[in-house]
Amino acid sequence: MPITITMPALSPTMTEGKLATWQVKEGDTVSSGDVLAEIETDKATMEVEAVDEGVVGKILVAAGTDNVEVNTPIALLLEEGEDASALEGAAPAEKPAESKAPSADNPPATQAENSKPASPAPAAPKSGDGGRIFSSPLARRIAANEGLNLTDISGTGPHGRIVKADVEGFLASGGKAKASQSAPSDAPAATAAVAPQPVTPPPAGDYEEIPLNGMRKTIARRLTEAKQTIPHFYLTIECELDNLLEMRKELNSRSDDYKISVNDFIIRASALSLKKLPTANAIWGGDKILQYKNIDIAVAVAVDGGLITPVVKGADGKGLASISNEMKELAGKAKDGKLMPEEYQGGCFSISNLGMFGIQEFSAVINPPQSAILAVGAGEQKPVIKDGAVAIATTMKVTLSCDHRVIDGALGAELLKYFKGYIEEPLTMML
Repeated sequence: MPITITMPALSPTMTEGKLATWQVKEGDTVSSGDVLAEIETDKATMEVEAVDEGVVGKILVAAGTDNVEVNTPIALLLEEGEDASALEGAAPAEKPAESKAPSADNPPATQAENSKPASPAPAAPKSGDGGRIFSSPLARRIAANEGLNLTDISGTGPHGRIVKADVEGFLASGGKAKASQSAPSDAPAATAAVAPQPVTPPPAGDYEEIPLNGMRKTIARRLTEAKQTIPHFYLTIECELDNLLEMRKELNSRSDDYKISVNDFIIRASALSLKKLPTANAIWGGDKILQYKNIDIAVAVAVDGGLITPVVKGADGKGLASISNEMKELAGKAKDGKLMPEEYQGGCFSISNLGMFGIQEFSAVINPPQSAILAVGAGEQKPVIKDGAVAIATTMKVTLSCDHRVIDGALGAELLKYFKGYIEEPLTMML
């Protein structure tokens, strides 16, 4: 029976994607690990690798097709010993939802008769903690026939995926069948779906209709959810930058291996502030607060069609030069659409810096499931009072948006106090 290759979920939030290009054609022989296609998600363009060996028997979804839902069949792979006759009766992939509407020439009954799938593989199972177990269709079929629980089997395929050889090896080693059990999940209850809002008719006049790309759809959905479900409150503080700017100038003059920016100082200061206040390094978990041990800082990067937030992992343990070089690499990948999921997922805290555009002060929307985002304005010279006299200083305003379910006013204020201390006395970041 041919192996069905389906549209993969390349990130936890992915529901559909664009099949950008095929790297194989019908009749090609592929092995595990070979690149089959490139998929454009709302975040990046990623390669899809084969997890089974065989011959590409039929491509069901053409290159360039938009809005292909996750788990939609996109190709059929012939196993060893199978020929083209095995493809007879195989159904084409379902079309995107917008093309499913019945018409006078194609009534609902006819559509149902023409869209019967050909013996689909068992659905991808869930692990005991509610996460998806990644496995090939053939591996799932063998496991189902043998009464095996895939949670007992270790995967050796790409990204830990369970393939045919893993199941056969498990059987050969004397693995015994275990009944699958539905373990209670400790995961927080999913946020209720946000009801779609009616679209206000556009005013009269000429206009151009611009279709939404995947990234813009995701931004619209997630930030609407954020403003409707997260109780935001905002705290603003002003920091003097003269000592920081002097240190930056000194450090950058010492080596050509790095070029530290003000934003790199801000990332490190945020991470060290969270290290001092670990209770703020947390997210809302429905009926609990999830306090994280690793301090990962997400940084908003503007790209064509929207923005993305690559994450500096363990930022509290990295020096300014390391943060600077890592951010340059991540920002470059983001603009080229080459970020991997692990490079933009995670973290409880984000930074959005619009200072380079001359914006003095703004409030940012929290990116769920995070609990805070720091909006950074431009540095500008202004008169200040020091020791009872007027002086000139370079100052910068930052506004912290907080999820009140996780961070109370006093906690947010204390976090900004530590942040201000690090920014105004940057030598303390070196301790």
